[in-house]
Amino acid sequence: MPDVLLQALPEATTADRAALRLMLEYVEGECRRLGATDAAEHAAKAAASISEASASPALPAAMPWH
Repeated sequence: MPDVLLQALPEATTADRAALRLMLEYVEGECRRLGATDAAEHAAKAAASISEASASPALPAAMPWH
């Protein structure tokens, strides 16, 4: 079995998640302003799905050692 180096992928920071929520909330508001209620609801659901607790640890990627 060849030697492998395991590298963890960087996790999203709290600031990243907060920024994504803010952008989705903005998109929701703009969609409502334009009358696209279905799109606004999708954006609202997406924003609600991003929580501090939803940060799951990244799976390590196997990289060849040599």
